[in-house]
Amino acid sequence: MTEPRSPGEERLAQLAEPEKDVAAGTHTLVVGPYLTRRPKFLAPDASDGQVPNLRTPEARLDEATGLAAAIDLHIVRSVITPLASPRPATYLGSGKVEELAGFIRAESIGLVVMDCALTPVQQRNLEKAWGAKVIDRTGLILEIFGRRARTKEGTLQVELAHLSYQKGRLVRSWTHLERQRGGFGFLGGPGETQIEADRRMIQERMKRIERDLETVVQTRALHRVSRRRVPYPIVALVGYTNAGKSTLFNRMTQAEVLAENMLFATLDPTSRAIDLPSGEKAILSDTVGFISDLPTMLVAAFRATLEDVVEADVLLHVRDLSHGETEEQAGDVEGVLRELGIDPEDTKRVIEVWNKADLLTPEEHERLAATSERTDESRRPILISALTGEGIPQLLAAIGDHLAAERMSFEVDVAPEDGKGFAWLHENTEILDRQLRDDGHSILRIRVTPGKQPRLLSRFPEAKPLDA
Repeated sequence: MTEPRSPGEERLAQLAEPEKDVAAGTHTLVVGPYLTRRPKFLAPDASDGQVPNLRTPEARLDEATGLAAAIDLHIVRSVITPLASPRPATYLGSGKVEELAGFIRAESIGLVVMDCALTPVQQRNLEKAWGAKVIDRTGLILEIFGRRARTKEGTLQVELAHLSYQKGRLVRSWTHLERQRGGFGFLGGPGETQIEADRRMIQERMKRIERDLETVVQTRALHRVSRRRVPYPIVALVGYTNAGKSTLFNRMTQAEVLAENMLFATLDPTSRAIDLPSGEKAILSDTVGFISDLPTMLVAAFRATLEDVVEADVLLHVRDLSHGETEEQAGDVEGVLRELGIDPEDTKRVIEVWNKADLLTPEEHERLAATSERTDESRRPILISALTGEGIPQLLAAIGDHLAAERMSFEVDVAPEDGKGFAWLHENTEILDRQLRDDGHSILRIRVTPGKQPRLLSRFPEAKPLDA
């Protein structure tokens, strides 16, 4: 039997889920209030620097509608409202606010999704003007992440991001903004306002979550260390959300990870072993999809989730070649990789995977296949269909080639009494071949990562490099 929550725990639970009343089936209006030139930064109080927006408004609205559909909202209408600059009070101009208010009342709209970053004041003013709940892009993505998280780490990271988001928006959570609590008698003073109490509770909870996450991160680090000892190289799937990473993961591992045609179907990282054509094994890791204008707090909160990407020996950048904005999506993914300290142009580490070949016209398919063949081998993209299996053998071969290029081969003479040496080689290198001599010595051909070469040569100074 579940113990009843204290009033403080109930209040904190409410604050941890700022959009908890966003229900499936809610009649929803999606508004794309796109600037003709967008800010360099995503925060609503960003600098005045302007850069051209590479995406078409239609593509951005389609994506926002897909995000809303990912949590089963009933989209009544989606509309683009271009504007030169956001208004401090309502983001949109007063005329547009009034025009949309009429539609919202007529269609009994319960929720308006604004595909932008709203300040707390703008959000509150729009809710008053429209008589409907309003959430911005950050709130919507947080809601999706909250519903997708399954592991303890994912749940903690989502809650931390929720609390960070809500901490700055308490101004709209209470109508009695200056109501006092505590403080009594002549010397009690004004006491603590409800907002101050909420902020204090949020801050304390965030500190507890951060401590819990440190423990989880340490556990994941131990798992990575144990995987390194096997030693299986790590191959990580990265790409824009809904590019087909989970379908590819299932195809390559025969697993049954959730793979649906929806944004952010995968949130928690999943890893499985795969067999390469050389007979070598590797660890394939599926990761959360990237997206344009991903809230900064989520990039920070999910950094631990993306550690598999940072640690990976090979990255498969999965692209949906059938999508009209595939180049822009690739640019967004490359931007996130750079934030993680990864060079997306590193051809020794990154393989570009052109997915969804089954959705291309025969002419497009032939053109892209020819383009791939003409590209220099070190940068050659692999055209595949994760759904049908087309191109998967070529992709596995490319992964093997990339891993082999980074690993040097050596011939090592191991004495029969050197049991510790044998154990070290099995834990830290890939054994390619073993021959037993008459004197009991074993001649091993092994392959080792660059990072472990110094330790190999320290233990076996007579090891002979074979690649020379």
